[in-house]
Amino acid sequence: MHIADMTMFYAPASGGVRTYLDAKHRRLCAYPGVQHSLLIPGDSYSQHDGIYRIPTPPLPFARGYRFPIRRTPWRNLLRALQPDLIEVGDPYLTAWAALDAGRRLDVPVIGFYHSDLPRLVRNRIGPWLDTNLDAYIARLYGNFERVLAPSQVMADKLRRLGVTQVHVQPLGVDLDTFHPRHRDEGLRRQLGLDDATRLLIFAGRGSREKRLPVLLDCAQRLGHPFHLLLVGSGMPTRVPANVTVINHFCPATEVARLMASSDALLHAGNQETFGLVVLEAMASGIPVVAVRAGALAEIVPPHCGQLCRPNDGASMAQAVRMLFEGDPRQLGSQARRHVERHYSWDTVVAGLLGHYRAVLGVTELPAVVHG
Repeated sequence: MHIADMTMFYAPASGGVRTYLDAKHRRLCAYPGVQHSLLIPGDSYSQHDGIYRIPTPPLPFARGYRFPIRRTPWRNLLRALQPDLIEVGDPYLTAWAALDAGRRLDVPVIGFYHSDLPRLVRNRIGPWLDTNLDAYIARLYGNFERVLAPSQVMADKLRRLGVTQVHVQPLGVDLDTFHPRHRDEGLRRQLGLDDATRLLIFAGRGSREKRLPVLLDCAQRLGHPFHLLLVGSGMPTRVPANVTVINHFCPATEVARLMASSDALLHAGNQETFGLVVLEAMASGIPVVAVRAGALAEIVPPHCGQLCRPNDGASMAQAVRMLFEGDPRQLGSQARRHVERHYSWDTVVAGLLGHYRAVLGVTELPAVVHG
C-alpha cells in the first residue's frame, strides 16, 4: 500500500498539521508493505526519505509558510509516484491538484479538514465572504472519496454544509516528548517565583483565535499566588504583574519541560478544530482549564480538568479556583492515563489505516512491527 500525503500547511514553525504528518510518516515505516510519501512546499526541489519538497513561493509575513500557485508540479509528482491513495490536508490549490491526479491514476483521494477556513477568513477579513466560502468548502470536499475531521464539532459543520462521507479522526500526541518526567523543579526559581506559586501555562501562537485577553483577565482576577506563563510567538507585551511572557517559538522539548513543570494549562480559544496543545499538557501530567466551546469540550473530560464559559475571564478564574480546591496532581495523573488510552499516535495511525482500508476495499491491514 502506497499512501501519499500533500499539504501547504507545513512550515518550520507550523503546528498541528505538521505534527500529524511527521508522526504519521515515522509510524507508517513500522508497517511492512506500506510506503508513505509526503509532498510539501519548499524553496527548491528535493527528496529525502520519502519527503518531497516542491518549489513554492513564500507567503509574506507568514512564518515560513509557502503558497502553491500552480497545480502542475504537484499533480505531475503524484502521477510519477503512482500511490494507491492520496490524502490532502488543506483546502487550496494542492487539494485540486490531488483530485486531478486521483482521477488520472484512478485512485481514491481523502480530504482531511484540519482548519475551519470560513471561520479563519471571517476572523481576519469579516463575514461578507461567508456564503461563498461555505459553498466553496461544500463543492471541494464533496469531491473526496472520504473526508476526515479531527473533532465531532468539525464533522457536524461539514455535514451542515452538505458534505457526506465525513468521519471523525482525532489527532494524537507524542507520549515520549510530552511526559511528566520532564518536570523541572527549578523552573519557578528560574522565573523568579517562590516554590509555593501555582504556575499556570499557555503555549501556542498569539493569534486572535486564542483569546489571550481572556487569559490576562483571568490571571489578574486570580492574583497571588497564581502566576501565568505565556509561551510562543506573537504574545502580548503589556501584561499583569503575575504574568511572564516567553515571546518566541520554542521547540517541542522546551515546551514539554515548561508544561510538565507547571500546575495546569489554561486555554481560552473558543474556535479550536482540535486543540493539540491540550493533549500535550495532559500527556505532560497536568490538568486543563478550557472553554466549553469548539473541540475543547470534546477532549477535556471532567476527570482531566475544568471547563468554563467562553470569553469570560471571571468564569475561567472561578474554574481555576475550583481546580485547586481539589487535587490538581491527581487530575494530572488521570489526564496522562486518558491520553495514553485514547490519543497515542500508534492508535491514531491504526485508525487512519482503517479508513484507508475502507476506501481501497482492502479486507486486511498490514501488521505493525514493534522494535
